[in-house]
Amino acid sequence: MEVIHFSDCDAVAVEQFPFKGTMRKVVGTSVRWLSRAGDDGHGNAEYGLRHFTVEPGGEIPIHNHFYHQTMYILTGRFECWRFDGETEKLLEKREVGPGDSVYIPSLEAHGMRNVGTEPATFLCCIANGYEGQE
Repeated sequence: MEVIHFSDCDAVAVEQFPFKGTMRKVVGTSVRWLSRAGDDGHGNAEYGLRHFTVEPGGEIPIHNHFYHQTMYILTGRFECWRFDGETEKLLEKREVGPGDSVYIPSLEAHGMRNVGTEPATFLCCIANGYEGQE
């Protein structure tokens, strides 16, 4: 068993994230890795729990990834987006706040922005899923 406090984990600024071969600018966002396990063969965790802080107006642009993710909003208000991965057309926009959870399936194009006036936080659990494997 390992017990840590989130403040004992380094807050690392997230400055960009790739989508369709292009690095997209991330604004006002930092992440603390609370736990991670396994290796997907590319140096990324198979499972992880992360604590994100997003400054007012901060934004995580359109992106996707192989892993499934569930976000649990702790503080603040976010506008969450779902996009068509091919055309980048906005398909859905939802505002979420404390107590809400947001599930993003593997490879779904998505993004979000802090729409409040204070820093906002969320927990993000990621897990790789493989078709046909138990």
